[in-house]
Amino acid sequence: MPRTRRIAGAALVLVSTLGVGHALSTVQPAAAADQAVPLGRTTLGGADPSVIRVGTLYVAAKSVDGGIAVRTASTLEGIAAAPKRQVWQDTGNLGEVWAPEIVHHDGRYHIYFAAGRSAAHRMYHISSATADAGYSAATKVALPADKWAIDGVPFTYNGQRWFVWSGWAGDTNVEQNLYIARMSSPTTTTGGRYVISQPREPWERVVGNPYINEAPQPVRDPNGQLHITYSANGSWSSRYCLADLRLRAGGDPTYVWDWYKSNGCLFGSHASDMMPGWHPTLYVDGPGHHTFVLERGDIATSPPSGNRFPTMYHAVAKGTPYAWSNRYWYTGTAVWWSNTTYQRANVPGANTNTGYSLKFFE
Repeated sequence: MPRTRRIAGAALVLVSTLGVGHALSTVQPAAAADQAVPLGRTTLGGADPSVIRVGTLYVAAKSVDGGIAVRTASTLEGIAAAPKRQVWQDTGNLGEVWAPEIVHHDGRYHIYFAAGRSAAHRMYHISSATADAGYSAATKVALPADKWAIDGVPFTYNGQRWFVWSGWAGDTNVEQNLYIARMSSPTTTTGGRYVISQPREPWERVVGNPYINEAPQPVRDPNGQLHITYSANGSWSSRYCLADLRLRAGGDPTYVWDWYKSNGCLFGSHASDMMPGWHPTLYVDGPGHHTFVLERGDIATSPPSGNRFPTMYHAVAKGTPYAWSNRYWYTGTAVWWSNTTYQRANVPGANTNTGYSLKFFE
């Protein structure tokens, strides 16, 4: 049955929970009893969803049992009930295995994940010709400066392969920045690493020690401009939320001042943290570390103007104590939102940029 749910910053809409083709139409507000239902919540507990579509198959990667498991299903909602197939095990005692990201590129499945203990976390890569078996041994991704790194994901933009991740500037845990580098192979970067975002805005410094920018997700808007959406504030807090970086038209992805940041969270559960015109969630607390469910994970397949596309994110149901152990994967929907201005201070002559932003459905 279709259920009512709210798009952040917009009217209530009708969203089908069957399949991923979410239909929109204006409806009356839901009954009070419906407000407490954790809409979109799957039966899959845990964090950091990564899901892509390859033809008619939905493929998800998840950190489980000291390694990585892959699930495949014919619908996005079917991922949660699909059997998990362990495709990699940490037999080398690398340490904690975090946030695998799956993509399909050049005819192979590639999974990138962080592994390590404390300051030793680095990015690793495995690949296979098939979705849920036959993966290679883990190879460390050669990132510039070889500093602490998590949440890395590759993408192609303007004919160049790139890698974006969350990391430390030095060797101590002060803040997590977003970095980008050019790639020359699935496990090798070339040139330097370039910072594109630091958690310096008041709304992304509500929770600190350390301050957090993490879980970057690339996507291309209907104008062809590159976005990196990411999670801000600590994942141990209900202030965890999604925000956005938009590269100006014709901009250089390695030049930090060509990136414009949303003026607040675009998807979050606290009104004081939200970008003007965006409203907090009704059903979940601390939504974050999302995935755009794109064909092969390729931003070239990002939808044109007016289209909606599926997402998954982790969150805790409202009314439930906020804790990592209470996180679940949720299905949702993203919509491009045009004519949105991002602004920043102290940049003479270039302090505003107007273009597409995103609104997220619970």
